[in-house]
Amino acid sequence: MGGGRADAARADGGRAARRPHLVSGVWTGVLVAGLAVALGVVCVVAISLGSVGVPLGATWRVIVAHVTGSGGADPLHDQVIWDIRTPRVLVAALVGAGLSAAGVALQALVRNPLADPYVLGVSSGASLGAVLVAALGAPALGGLGVTGAAFAAALVSVLLVYVLAQRGGRLLDSRLVLAGVAVGYLCQAATSYVQLQLDPSELQKLMFWLMGSVAGATWNDLRLPAAVIAACTLYLLAQARKLNALLAGDDAATSLGTPVRTLRITLLAIASLLTATAVSVVGGIGFIGLMVPHAARFVVGADHRRVLPVATLLGAVFLVVVDLATRTVDRPNELPVGVFTTAIGVPFFLWLLRRRTGGTA
Repeated sequence: MGGGRADAARADGGRAARRPHLVSGVWTGVLVAGLAVALGVVCVVAISLGSVGVPLGATWRVIVAHVTGSGGADPLHDQVIWDIRTPRVLVAALVGAGLSAAGVALQALVRNPLADPYVLGVSSGASLGAVLVAALGAPALGGLGVTGAAFAAALVSVLLVYVLAQRGGRLLDSRLVLAGVAVGYLCQAATSYVQLQLDPSELQKLMFWLMGSVAGATWNDLRLPAAVIAACTLYLLAQARKLNALLAGDDAATSLGTPVRTLRITLLAIASLLTATAVSVVGGIGFIGLMVPHAARFVVGADHRRVLPVATLLGAVFLVVVDLATRTVDRPNELPVGVFTTAIGVPFFLWLLRRRTGGTA
Protein backbone atom coordinates (compact mmCIF):
# COMPACT_ATOMS: atom_id res chain seq x y z
CA MET A 1 0.00 0.00 0.00
CA GLY A 2 2.81 2.38 0.95
CA GLY A 3 4.56 1.72 -2.36
CA GLY A 4 1.37 2.43 -4.28
CA ARG A 5 0.94 5.75 -2.51
CA ALA A 6 4.55 6.66 -3.15
CA ASP A 7 4.13 5.83 -6.82
CA ALA A 8 0.99 7.95 -6.96
CA ALA A 9 2.76 10.84 -5.28
CA ARG A 10 5.64 10.61 -7.71
CA ALA A 11 3.22 10.46 -10.60
CA ASP A 12 1.41 13.56 -9.33
CA GLY A 13 4.73 15.32 -8.88
CA GLY A 14 5.71 14.34 -12.41
CA ARG A 15 2.47 15.68 -13.84
CA ALA A 16 2.95 18.94 -11.91
CA ALA A 17 6.48 19.23 -13.23
CA ARG A 18 5.28 18.62 -16.80
CA ARG A 19 2.55 21.24 -16.67
CA PRO A 20 3.30 23.99 -19.16
CA HIS A 21 5.50 26.74 -17.79
CA LEU A 22 7.76 29.29 -19.39
CA VAL A 23 11.15 28.66 -17.77
CA SER A 24 12.89 25.42 -16.79
CA GLY A 25 16.33 23.91 -16.28
CA VAL A 26 19.32 26.22 -16.24
CA TRP A 27 17.14 29.13 -17.30
CA THR A 28 15.60 29.17 -13.83
CA GLY A 29 18.94 30.29 -12.42
CA VAL A 30 19.19 32.94 -15.11
CA LEU A 31 15.70 34.14 -14.19
CA VAL A 32 16.56 34.36 -10.48
CA ALA A 33 19.74 36.32 -11.27
CA GLY A 34 17.77 38.60 -13.59
CA LEU A 35 15.15 39.26 -10.91
CA ALA A 36 17.90 40.07 -8.39
CA VAL A 37 19.41 42.59 -10.81
CA ALA A 38 15.97 43.99 -11.61
CA LEU A 39 15.29 44.44 -7.89
CA GLY A 40 18.49 46.45 -7.46
CA VAL A 41 17.71 48.64 -10.47
CA VAL A 42 14.09 49.21 -9.41
CA CYS A 43 15.20 50.14 -5.88
CA VAL A 44 17.67 52.76 -7.12
CA VAL A 45 15.06 54.23 -9.48
CA ALA A 46 12.42 54.26 -6.72
CA ILE A 47 14.83 55.99 -4.35
CA SER A 48 15.56 58.73 -6.88
CA LEU A 49 11.92 59.44 -7.80
CA GLY A 50 9.19 61.04 -5.72
CA SER A 51 7.57 64.39 -5.04
CA VAL A 52 11.10 65.82 -5.28
CA GLY A 53 13.14 64.26 -8.05
CA VAL A 54 16.81 63.50 -7.48
CA PRO A 55 19.12 62.62 -10.41
CA LEU A 56 20.18 58.97 -10.55
CA GLY A 57 23.83 60.02 -10.36
CA ALA A 58 23.25 61.95 -7.15
CA THR A 59 21.25 59.04 -5.73
CA TRP A 60 24.04 56.63 -6.47
CA ARG A 61 26.66 58.95 -4.93
CA VAL A 62 24.69 59.22 -1.67
CA ILE A 63 24.26 55.44 -1.44
CA VAL A 64 27.93 54.77 -2.20
CA ALA A 65 29.01 57.43 0.30
CA HIS A 66 27.08 55.77 3.13
CA VAL A 67 28.00 52.21 2.20
CA THR A 68 31.71 52.97 1.92
CA GLY A 69 31.77 55.64 4.64
CA SER A 70 33.49 58.10 2.32
CA GLY A 71 31.09 61.01 2.90
CA GLY A 72 30.98 64.07 0.69
CA ALA A 73 27.33 63.80 -0.41
CA ASP A 74 25.11 66.87 -0.74
CA PRO A 75 23.36 67.39 2.66
CA LEU A 76 19.90 67.93 1.13
CA HIS A 77 20.18 64.93 -1.17
CA ASP A 78 21.60 62.92 1.72
CA GLN A 79 18.56 63.57 3.90
CA VAL A 80 16.03 62.84 1.17
CA ILE A 81 17.80 59.76 -0.21
CA TRP A 82 19.30 58.07 2.83
CA ASP A 83 17.04 59.09 5.72
CA ILE A 84 13.64 59.06 3.98
CA ARG A 85 13.53 57.09 0.74
CA THR A 86 16.09 54.32 1.15
CA PRO A 87 14.53 52.75 4.28
CA ARG A 88 11.10 53.14 2.71
CA VAL A 89 12.09 51.30 -0.46
CA LEU A 90 13.91 48.56 1.45
CA VAL A 91 10.89 48.03 3.74
CA ALA A 92 8.67 47.75 0.66
CA ALA A 93 11.01 45.14 -0.85
CA LEU A 94 11.15 43.13 2.36
CA VAL A 95 7.38 43.21 2.90
CA GLY A 96 6.73 42.21 -0.72
CA ALA A 97 9.11 39.27 -0.37
CA GLY A 98 7.64 38.26 2.99
CA LEU A 99 4.01 38.32 1.85
CA SER A 100 4.93 36.33 -1.25
CA ALA A 101 6.74 33.69 0.80
CA ALA A 102 3.75 33.54 3.15
CA GLY A 103 1.47 33.00 0.15
CA VAL A 104 3.62 30.11 -1.08
CA ALA A 105 3.54 28.47 2.36
CA LEU A 106 -0.19 28.88 2.83
CA GLN A 107 -1.08 27.66 -0.66
CA ALA A 108 1.03 24.56 -0.06
CA LEU A 109 -0.68 24.09 3.29
CA VAL A 110 -4.24 24.11 1.91
CA ARG A 111 -3.23 22.86 -1.57
CA ASN A 112 -5.15 25.68 -3.22
CA PRO A 113 -3.65 28.51 -5.33
CA LEU A 114 -6.67 30.67 -4.47
CA ALA A 115 -5.54 30.85 -0.83
CA ASP A 116 -4.09 34.08 0.51
CA PRO A 117 -2.24 34.84 3.77
CA TYR A 118 -5.06 37.14 4.80
CA VAL A 119 -7.52 34.24 4.79
CA LEU A 120 -6.14 33.31 8.22
CA GLY A 121 -7.47 36.53 9.74
CA VAL A 122 -3.93 37.68 10.54
CA SER A 123 -4.34 41.05 8.84
CA SER A 124 -7.61 41.77 10.61
CA GLY A 125 -6.10 40.81 13.95
CA ALA A 126 -3.09 43.06 13.42
CA SER A 127 -5.35 45.96 12.44
CA LEU A 128 -7.36 45.51 15.63
CA GLY A 129 -4.18 45.65 17.71
CA ALA A 130 -3.09 48.90 16.04
CA VAL A 131 -6.50 50.50 16.57
CA LEU A 132 -6.51 49.51 20.24
CA VAL A 133 -3.21 51.35 20.78
CA ALA A 134 -4.67 54.51 19.20
CA ALA A 135 -7.87 54.26 21.25
CA LEU A 136 -6.59 53.10 24.64
CA GLY A 137 -2.96 54.19 24.59
CA ALA A 138 0.19 52.14 24.90
CA PRO A 139 0.16 51.98 28.76
CA ALA A 140 -3.22 50.19 28.71
CA LEU A 141 -1.67 47.46 26.53
CA GLY A 142 1.44 46.87 28.59
CA GLY A 143 3.51 49.55 26.88
CA LEU A 144 3.20 48.07 23.40
CA GLY A 145 3.42 50.49 20.49
CA VAL A 146 1.45 50.17 17.26
CA THR A 147 3.87 47.65 15.76
CA GLY A 148 4.09 45.52 18.88
CA ALA A 149 0.33 45.50 19.48
CA ALA A 150 -0.38 44.65 15.84
CA PHE A 151 2.08 41.79 15.96
CA ALA A 152 0.70 40.39 19.23
CA ALA A 153 -2.93 40.62 18.08
CA ALA A 154 -2.07 38.92 14.80
CA LEU A 155 -0.51 35.98 16.59
CA VAL A 156 -3.50 35.69 18.93
CA SER A 157 -5.90 35.66 15.99
CA VAL A 158 -4.03 32.90 14.17
CA LEU A 159 -3.83 30.83 17.35
CA LEU A 160 -7.62 31.09 17.60
CA VAL A 161 -7.93 30.06 13.95
CA TYR A 162 -5.70 27.06 14.59
CA VAL A 163 -7.78 25.90 17.57
CA LEU A 164 -11.06 26.28 15.66
CA ALA A 165 -9.70 24.52 12.56
CA GLN A 166 -8.96 21.24 14.36
CA ARG A 167 -11.23 18.23 14.44
CA GLY A 168 -10.27 15.09 16.23
CA GLY A 169 -6.71 16.34 16.63
CA ARG A 170 -6.30 16.95 12.87
CA LEU A 171 -6.01 20.30 11.14
CA LEU A 172 -8.55 20.38 8.30
CA ASP A 173 -8.11 22.57 5.23
CA SER A 174 -11.79 23.46 4.90
CA ARG A 175 -12.15 24.33 8.59
CA LEU A 176 -8.93 26.37 8.44
CA VAL A 177 -10.31 28.63 5.70
CA LEU A 178 -13.73 28.97 7.36
CA ALA A 179 -12.19 29.67 10.76
CA GLY A 180 -9.90 32.28 9.21
CA VAL A 181 -12.82 34.04 7.54
CA ALA A 182 -14.87 33.98 10.75
CA VAL A 183 -12.05 35.31 12.94
CA GLY A 184 -11.25 37.94 10.31
CA TYR A 185 -14.81 39.24 10.30
CA LEU A 186 -14.88 39.26 14.10
CA CYS A 187 -11.69 41.34 14.23
CA GLN A 188 -13.02 43.71 11.56
CA ALA A 189 -16.21 44.27 13.55
CA ALA A 190 -14.20 44.99 16.70
CA THR A 191 -11.93 47.34 14.75
CA SER A 192 -14.90 49.28 13.37
CA TYR A 193 -16.37 49.65 16.85
CA VAL A 194 -13.11 50.93 18.34
CA GLN A 195 -12.65 53.38 15.45
CA LEU A 196 -15.92 55.04 16.36
CA GLN A 197 -14.38 56.06 19.67
CA LEU A 198 -11.39 57.82 18.10
CA ASP A 199 -10.82 61.51 17.54
CA PRO A 200 -11.35 62.46 13.84
CA SER A 201 -7.71 63.54 13.43
CA GLU A 202 -6.45 60.23 14.82
CA LEU A 203 -8.95 58.30 12.74
CA GLN A 204 -7.76 59.83 9.45
CA LYS A 205 -4.14 58.89 10.12
CA LEU A 206 -5.08 55.40 11.24
CA MET A 207 -7.29 54.76 8.21
CA PHE A 208 -4.35 55.53 5.92
CA TRP A 209 -2.26 52.97 7.80
CA LEU A 210 -5.03 50.36 7.71
CA MET A 211 -5.17 50.62 3.91
CA GLY A 212 -1.43 49.97 3.73
CA SER A 213 1.37 52.49 3.53
CA VAL A 214 5.16 52.44 3.53
CA ALA A 215 5.30 56.18 4.24
CA GLY A 216 7.29 57.10 7.31
CA ALA A 217 9.39 53.93 7.31
CA THR A 218 12.70 54.34 9.12
CA TRP A 219 15.88 52.34 9.42
CA ASN A 220 14.61 50.92 12.72
CA ASP A 221 11.65 49.41 10.86
CA LEU A 222 14.02 47.23 8.84
CA ARG A 223 15.34 45.13 11.70
CA LEU A 224 12.29 43.03 12.49
CA PRO A 225 11.11 42.28 8.94
CA ALA A 226 14.66 41.59 7.73
CA ALA A 227 15.32 39.03 10.48
CA VAL A 228 11.92 37.33 10.30
CA ILE A 229 11.64 37.21 6.51
CA ALA A 230 15.19 35.95 6.02
CA ALA A 231 14.82 33.20 8.64
CA CYS A 232 11.37 32.07 7.47
CA THR A 233 12.28 32.08 3.78
CA LEU A 234 15.45 30.08 4.38
CA TYR A 235 13.45 27.54 6.38
CA LEU A 236 10.87 27.21 3.60
CA LEU A 237 13.64 26.70 1.06
CA ALA A 238 15.09 23.94 3.22
CA GLN A 239 11.66 22.26 3.32
CA ALA A 240 10.97 22.62 -0.42
CA ARG A 241 10.94 18.86 -1.11
CA LYS A 242 8.48 18.29 1.72
CA LEU A 243 6.26 21.04 0.35
CA ASN A 244 6.29 19.24 -3.00
CA ALA A 245 5.26 16.00 -1.28
CA LEU A 246 2.46 17.78 0.59
CA LEU A 247 0.88 18.78 -2.72
CA ALA A 248 0.23 15.10 -3.47
CA GLY A 249 -2.01 14.75 -0.39
CA ASP A 250 -1.47 13.86 3.26
CA ASP A 251 -1.50 10.08 2.78
CA ALA A 252 0.94 10.17 -0.12
CA ALA A 253 3.22 12.61 1.72
CA THR A 254 3.21 10.37 4.82
CA SER A 255 4.14 7.35 2.72
CA LEU A 256 7.14 9.31 1.46
CA GLY A 257 8.33 9.94 5.03
CA THR A 258 7.03 13.50 5.44
CA PRO A 259 5.82 14.35 8.98
CA VAL A 260 2.58 15.85 7.72
CA ARG A 261 1.08 17.06 11.00
CA THR A 262 4.28 18.74 12.14
CA LEU A 263 4.85 20.26 8.72
CA ARG A 264 1.31 21.64 8.49
CA ILE A 265 1.53 23.25 11.94
CA THR A 266 4.93 24.71 11.05
CA LEU A 267 3.67 26.11 7.74
CA LEU A 268 0.73 27.71 9.53
CA ALA A 269 3.10 29.32 12.02
CA ILE A 270 5.53 30.48 9.31
CA ALA A 271 2.80 32.00 7.12
CA SER A 272 1.26 33.72 10.13
CA LEU A 273 4.59 35.07 11.34
CA LEU A 274 5.48 36.46 7.92
CA THR A 275 2.06 38.09 7.46
CA ALA A 276 1.94 39.49 10.99
CA THR A 277 5.40 41.01 10.56
CA ALA A 278 4.42 42.68 7.31
CA VAL A 279 1.11 44.03 8.61
CA SER A 280 2.63 45.32 11.83
CA VAL A 281 5.10 47.41 9.80
CA VAL A 282 3.09 48.67 6.80
CA GLY A 283 -0.58 47.95 7.58
CA GLY A 284 -3.02 46.02 5.45
CA ILE A 285 -1.70 45.24 1.97
CA GLY A 286 -3.71 42.50 0.31
CA PHE A 287 -3.48 40.18 -2.70
CA ILE A 288 0.34 40.04 -2.95
CA GLY A 289 0.34 36.63 -1.33
CA LEU A 290 -2.23 35.47 -3.87
CA MET A 291 -0.92 36.97 -7.10
CA VAL A 292 2.85 36.59 -6.84
CA PRO A 293 3.09 32.85 -5.95
CA HIS A 294 0.62 32.00 -8.71
CA ALA A 295 2.60 34.09 -11.21
CA ALA A 296 5.81 32.34 -10.10
CA ARG A 297 4.26 28.90 -10.62
CA PHE A 298 3.05 29.97 -14.05
CA VAL A 299 6.62 30.89 -15.00
CA VAL A 300 8.72 28.13 -13.38
CA GLY A 301 6.25 25.34 -12.56
CA ALA A 302 5.09 23.84 -9.26
CA ASP A 303 8.47 22.78 -7.78
CA HIS A 304 8.93 24.82 -4.59
CA ARG A 305 12.70 24.78 -5.04
CA ARG A 306 12.10 27.14 -7.95
CA VAL A 307 8.87 28.80 -6.85
CA LEU A 308 10.17 30.18 -3.55
CA PRO A 309 13.20 32.18 -4.80
CA VAL A 310 11.29 33.45 -7.83
CA ALA A 311 8.24 34.43 -5.76
CA THR A 312 10.20 36.27 -3.08
CA LEU A 313 12.21 38.30 -5.59
CA LEU A 314 9.16 38.97 -7.76
CA GLY A 315 7.15 40.08 -4.72
CA ALA A 316 9.91 42.46 -3.67
CA VAL A 317 10.07 44.02 -7.15
CA PHE A 318 6.28 44.24 -7.35
CA LEU A 319 5.77 46.11 -4.08
CA VAL A 320 8.64 48.53 -4.73
CA VAL A 321 7.05 49.41 -8.09
CA VAL A 322 3.59 49.77 -6.52
CA ASP A 323 4.94 52.01 -3.76
CA LEU A 324 6.66 54.15 -6.38
CA ALA A 325 3.32 54.49 -8.19
CA THR A 326 1.56 55.60 -4.98
CA ARG A 327 3.80 58.65 -4.66
CA THR A 328 4.16 59.60 -8.32
CA VAL A 329 0.73 59.06 -9.90
CA ASP A 330 -0.87 62.01 -8.09
CA ARG A 331 2.03 64.22 -7.03
CA PRO A 332 2.45 65.70 -4.47
CA ASN A 333 -0.34 63.63 -2.90
CA GLU A 334 0.33 60.06 -1.82
CA LEU A 335 -2.13 57.18 -2.10
CA PRO A 336 -2.32 54.06 0.11
CA VAL A 337 -0.47 51.04 -1.25
CA GLY A 338 -3.48 48.82 -0.52
CA VAL A 339 -5.58 50.75 -3.04
CA PHE A 340 -3.22 49.78 -5.87
CA THR A 341 -2.73 46.15 -4.82
CA THR A 342 -6.50 45.68 -4.48
CA ALA A 343 -7.17 47.30 -7.85
CA ILE A 344 -4.75 44.82 -9.44
CA GLY A 345 -5.59 41.87 -7.21
CA VAL A 346 -9.38 41.73 -7.56
CA PRO A 347 -9.39 41.31 -11.38
CA PHE A 348 -6.55 38.79 -11.03
CA PHE A 349 -8.51 36.80 -8.44
CA LEU A 350 -11.64 36.77 -10.61
CA TRP A 351 -9.60 35.64 -13.63
CA LEU A 352 -7.96 32.89 -11.59
CA LEU A 353 -11.29 31.78 -10.16
CA ARG A 354 -12.87 31.60 -13.61
CA ARG A 355 -9.84 29.74 -14.99
CA ARG A 356 -10.05 27.12 -12.22
CA THR A 357 -13.82 26.65 -12.32
CA GLY A 358 -13.57 26.36 -16.11
CA GLY A 359 -11.37 23.30 -15.63
CA THR A 360 -8.26 24.80 -17.20
CA ALA A 361 -6.20 25.15 -14.03
